[in-house]
Amino acid sequence: MEKRQTILVPHDFTEVADYALQHAILVAENTGNDITMVHIIDNESKYDTALEKCNEIAGNTFKKHFRRPKVVVKTGSIFTAIGKAAKETNASLVIMGTHGIKGMQKLTGSWALKVIVHSEVPFIIVQEPPKSKKFKKIVFPIDFKVENKEKNQWVNYLAKHYQSKFFLIKQDIKDKAFKRRINSNMVFAKKYLTSRNVEFEIHTAPAKTKFWKGTLSHAKEINADLILIMATRDIGVADYAFGANEQNILANPEGIPVMCINPSASIRKEGGFSAMGG
Repeated sequence: MEKRQTILVPHDFTEVADYALQHAILVAENTGNDITMVHIIDNESKYDTALEKCNEIAGNTFKKHFRRPKVVVKTGSIFTAIGKAAKETNASLVIMGTHGIKGMQKLTGSWALKVIVHSEVPFIIVQEPPKSKKFKKIVFPIDFKVENKEKNQWVNYLAKHYQSKFFLIKQDIKDKAFKRRINSNMVFAKKYLTSRNVEFEIHTAPAKTKFWKGTLSHAKEINADLILIMATRDIGVADYAFGANEQNILANPEGIPVMCINPSASIRKEGGFSAMGG
């Protein structure tokens, strides 16, 4: 018998982790998945205290929402342990809170991205409590890159459970080669969504604006419920240090939830559209 899938929520006993748990409850109500809460410790001596605290949170969650998360406490680095926990618990999705880029939390955006790229499972990154019960309006930036088609199943996932409308956005650029690749990716996206009767609109970000800024501006304008992006394949140390474009989307000042899909290195690159935050 196939193991029932779960939504994994990393919880570090902070307020934003509570927000992530609230989002997970709403997602679980729409998908029928279980919820598993994971806390990462750096020393086995902290296990009993952490487990007690996790069980307390799980109990309070049941009292408020009539849904009790399963509890897992793991020893290790958050950068790798969360991904391992996702695999071990058969998670279909990880919902994680982040503080965005504010003051002393400036590095948090890069930390979130570093956690994401160590997982085979998509993440939804949140900064605030849920503003709506469903992801109805989803901004979907499309660039010139070619990625594998893993993201397609997540378009289906969102459309199936939320009857979502996708707002495809591309950048107006002059370079003919890049423009041709962007248009090719857009055509693919249109065909894919049309074939599945998924509602969508197409918008263009100004050429003089950085694409990630144009994406966020449009998301704010339409009051988006979610932004769907791809993580950079084989992201390097420099990206963590100086800020990959995804970090700006993940830690967006509007606090809009972001679904980030990490492309698997085991799957060959094929033709198709790329969703990104650059």
